[in-house]
Amino acid sequence: MLAVRAPRRRRRLAPIRLAVACSTLLAAATLVAPAAHAAPADDIRINEVVTTGGVADSIELFNKGTAAVDISGWVLKDDDASHTFKVPAGTSLAPGAARAFAVDTAFGLGASDKARLYLPGGSTLVDSYTWSAHSAPSWSRCPDGTGAFKKAALTLGAPNDCGSGGGTGPAAWPGGGSVATADGSDVFGEDLSGLYQEGSVLWAAQNSGKLWRLVRDGSGGWRPDTADGWTSGKTLRYPGGSGSPDGEAVTLTGAGAAGGAYVATERDGDASGTSRLSVLRYDVATGTGGALTATKEWNLTAGLPSVGSNLGFEAITWVPDTTLVAAGFKDESTGAAYDPNRYGAHTGGVFLLGVEGTGAIHAYVLQDSGAATRVATVASGMAGVMELQWEPQAARLWAVCDDTCGGRHTTLKIGGSGTFAPVASYARPTGMPDLNNEGFALAGADECAGGTKPVYWSDDSNTGGHALRRGTVSC
Repeated sequence: MLAVRAPRRRRRLAPIRLAVACSTLLAAATLVAPAAHAAPADDIRINEVVTTGGVADSIELFNKGTAAVDISGWVLKDDDASHTFKVPAGTSLAPGAARAFAVDTAFGLGASDKARLYLPGGSTLVDSYTWSAHSAPSWSRCPDGTGAFKKAALTLGAPNDCGSGGGTGPAAWPGGGSVATADGSDVFGEDLSGLYQEGSVLWAAQNSGKLWRLVRDGSGGWRPDTADGWTSGKTLRYPGGSGSPDGEAVTLTGAGAAGGAYVATERDGDASGTSRLSVLRYDVATGTGGALTATKEWNLTAGLPSVGSNLGFEAITWVPDTTLVAAGFKDESTGAAYDPNRYGAHTGGVFLLGVEGTGAIHAYVLQDSGAATRVATVASGMAGVMELQWEPQAARLWAVCDDTCGGRHTTLKIGGSGTFAPVASYARPTGMPDLNNEGFALAGADECAGGTKPVYWSDDSNTGGHALRRGTVSC
């Protein structure tokens, strides 16, 4: 999605497209860790500084210690003490975790400037870094938390890209490097977002308020289904038939299309300045009309950190209860192992929702009654999450960032502590330009051939007149 901000002081560049903005960048909870404590201030370090390059001026903090640290109320400053940024309440850093904060709403970072970190109150200096030229695009510590600063690739919220000195940059794409278009010319236009493949059908959410059912075009790509009123996609409505949901992502449950399509939305297009972080269920198995009215809405806005209206839910996927229980998944709402029986009638699984403006992943049980319980919050390790896909064959979660992060893909698994944690980070395929890819879908195991299977991306910008591209990934 696009967010535009006005010029700030001491910026050398004209205003450009931002995929992350506002001081809520990565202000949601981090990976579940031991309780945060008032650890020695020396554990927290300024780890990365970004002053240019297409994202908000940002300062990343890193916990090099061995225990979680509550950094609520800590203060960031540039070289001018009259402008400050306060870390939001309820913010902690797990050991080895990084958190980036967009500070441009408080002050701009110039070509010759400094970043300073203070304890609450703003008088006790903890750490600082001074530079004499703009980042290109990042000033990063190598190695994280302890090394000297150097010019590096932008990796806000993830391990710094230290090259041969640190080896912490993303790995090469685990599949073929070539990428091809997978749709006809200008079929969808702009705003195609989330994807979900269900066998011979590819579901696609368009944030202009449509849902598409796509079928194979016979040449490795996809075209709109011409049956049952799907030729031009179907217009989405809230329960009761009102509004224009900004559909950013779509997924199905174990019941498939017969159980309904679940669409993640960040706002009502008829009130675009107001966040409305909702999951909507649509009956997509019956009916031939051109519009879909949601049969249920779970509005989760009140229970989540505030984000800009255009920086909300961008991703959704569903994981079966049986998988979570077998992996020892921990329910953060109880502090114990996840027990599906606590929640009565629900979909038989948990929905994971990714937030563009924070990079956080929130896990919810959505009950048939309309109740919703958040059972986990996970840090993706990226500045934003634009797509989530659960890959059952590998028991891993894919989190995808668009050109905000250079097309980075992160995989997460449930570890011994019962929480999702990043296990790998991959660069986009070498043949893929740095596109505004807001959707990603993996084929099932039945399509594996020669050790790889198809994957698909959707480009919100419809670059070159094409919104869908295809590649391969290792099975």
